[in-house]
This record gives sequence, C-alpha cells and structure tokens, in this order.
Amino acid sequence: MDVVDLARLQFAVTGSLHFLFVVLTLGLAPLVAIMNTRHVLSGNPLHERMTRFWGQIYVINYALGIFTGLVMEFQFGLNWSGLSHYAGDVFGAPLAMETLLAFFLESTFLGLWIFGWHRLPKRAHLACIWLVTLTAYASAFFVMVANSFLQHPAAAVEQGGRLALRDFGALLTNPSLAFSLPHVISAGLWTGGFVVMGASAYHLFRRTAEREFFVRSLRIGVVTAFVGSLFTVGFGYAQFGPVGVIQPDKFHGVAPGMALGIMIMIGQLGQFAVMFVLLPLLFRDLLARWRWLHPILMLMTPLPFVAAIAGWIAREVGRQPWIVYGRLRVADALTPGMTTGGLTVSLAAFAGLLGLLAVVDYVLIARVVRRGPQQVALGAPDLPAEPAPVPARSL
Repeated sequence: MDVVDLARLQFAVTGSLHFLFVVLTLGLAPLVAIMNTRHVLSGNPLHERMTRFWGQIYVINYALGIFTGLVMEFQFGLNWSGLSHYAGDVFGAPLAMETLLAFFLESTFLGLWIFGWHRLPKRAHLACIWLVTLTAYASAFFVMVANSFLQHPAAAVEQGGRLALRDFGALLTNPSLAFSLPHVISAGLWTGGFVVMGASAYHLFRRTAEREFFVRSLRIGVVTAFVGSLFTVGFGYAQFGPVGVIQPDKFHGVAPGMALGIMIMIGQLGQFAVMFVLLPLLFRDLLARWRWLHPILMLMTPLPFVAAIAGWIAREVGRQPWIVYGRLRVADALTPGMTTGGLTVSLAAFAGLLGLLAVVDYVLIARVVRRGPQQVALGAPDLPAEPAPVPARSL
C-alpha cells in the first residue's frame, strides 16, 4: 500500500475502535441518569443498586474511551496537516467545542457524580449525571457537525487557498447533519439496550440470587433496544434523500455498498426481533422465565456494535476520494514527507494500543457483570474510620 492508503487505513482502524466506546457511552448515559432519577424520587434501594451497577460499567467505558479519543485528535496534526491548513478554520471550531465539552465539562460533572455519592445532596448529585448525559450528547452533536462539514462543506467559501466560514447557522443546519445526528444517538440507545439486555440474560440464565434486579434490568434493556432500533432504522432510511442530493455516488463502490448492506441487514433483523419477539415476551416476564432464550440474547449483544462500525465505514468510505467533499482530496490533505515505513510503524502502534484498550474495556466490564451488583465500588458507603489507638500511660 502507498502512503495514502496506509494513512486512510490507520484512521479507519483507530476511528472504528474509538467509535465502539462512543456508541456505548451514548447509550448507557441516559439509562444511568433515569435509574438515578427513579432512586431519588422513590427512595427505592433497588434503583440505587441498579444505578451503581450500570453506572460502574458506564464509568469504565468512558474512562478508557477518553484515551482512544486522544489518539484520534493526535492523528489530525500528525497525518492530515493539509486538512488543518485548508479547512481548519471551519472544521476545527466544532472539534474545539467537542474537546471543551468532553474533556472538561463532561469529565468534571462525571467526577462530581462518582465522588459525590453520600457527600452531595441527592438532587445535586442527580443533576451531575444528567449534566454528564447532556454534555455527552452535546459532544456528539459537535463531532457530527464537523463530520457533516466534511460530507457537505456548507457555509464555507474559499479565500486565498483556504476555506473560511461565512454562515455559522448554515454549518449547524447542514443537510448532512439533520438525520445523521439522531441516527447516531439512536444507535447508542440501541447498543446500550442490548448490553443491558445481554448482561441481564447472563445472570438470569445462571439463576443468580439477584433475580428481581435483573428482571427489571432486562425490561429496561428490551424497551431501550426497541426505542433505539426503531429510531436508528427510521433515521437511517431518512438519510437516503439528502445523501442522494449531496453525494449521488456515495454507495456505488463495493466497500461502502457492502458495509451499508451489513448495517441494513442487522438493523432490520434487530428491530424485528425486538419488536415482534422480545417486547411481547415482557408480558408476565416470559422473557425472564424462558431460560432457553437467554444464551441467544447474550449472542445478540455485539450486533449493534457491528452495525455501528458498518455504518461508519459506509459514511466515510463512500466520500472517497474526497476528504472535504468536492473541495479537497484525501491525497492532498496528507502531511508532506510521510513515508510508508513511518506510517506502518504508527499504524501498528496505534492499532495495538487501541486494540489493547478495547480488550481491557471488555475484560473489566465482563468482570463487573460476572460479579454482579453485590460487589460494586461505585457509590459504596464510606467505611467508618477506625478509632485512633490510645497511647499507653507510662507507669
């Protein structure tokens, strides 16, 4: 492969691995916030335990996902200086906002929520997790604004060999953004629902002592997966109209066509399975009682992740050979002086690092799931301090 293909492959690998963390974060954040809200309003200790258990999984995924995001930011300056020079004044603005939200506001509120258990007033503590959710969604919004600009460079004009922003409102109302943003957010809900559903099925299949806990969690997972899959498929099909206008040849290639087919197949099968099989079986907790279905639910857990990666590939590869559609080619955006040897080494390093983080993320989450809600560190009450030893009196 030449330097352009290696640079594209490096960004595709790291982008795909990073997106695995992002899609789960977008799905779990609102679920944890809703569970926390139910606990504050009802005072039911079961809701508190559910918040802590699923919140622990969210925190693990978020913490490791931050590192993968740093690698993504690093690559823009390392490999794609031509993009930064030509379109940085427009493309960089939403990314700067995303960095402010993700690395400052979201992390700050999440830290307050993690360490504020039994220290902050309950409603203030609850506000923190809702602010985490809102900033996570705002972060997704600005990332999709930047990506939609690459798909359709609206609101910018070329001056002196560079793009300049002329209409900020047009940047935020990009036709490439209108349906893609809710499509991504819905995919996150679908993914979060399947993870909750699969983990609950694991415990119900093992007949653990926490039956009520995981019966309720299973219901939440199925309903969330239903809502997520319904809107994911709906907003996915809604994109064909705008895409057909701004990028008429987007899906004519083999790779984007195959990826699109995989995404549609998983989306349709997943939606039908949830809508016509799993959702009706919530009646009288039949789904929780029929143990023979639980291994199938566990095997279904990775499907939204596969669909999300396929959708990302279809969206990005279908734009080739343009990095800014119709304005800047990928070959012209590459940093001058890049070599195949250097890119091969950095590809191996980045792919190895992010792949390791993905494995660690899975192992840690699987460990939390296996242990169950009895052994969750998040939100555990502080142990009473041991009394200081009384010094012996001298005779």
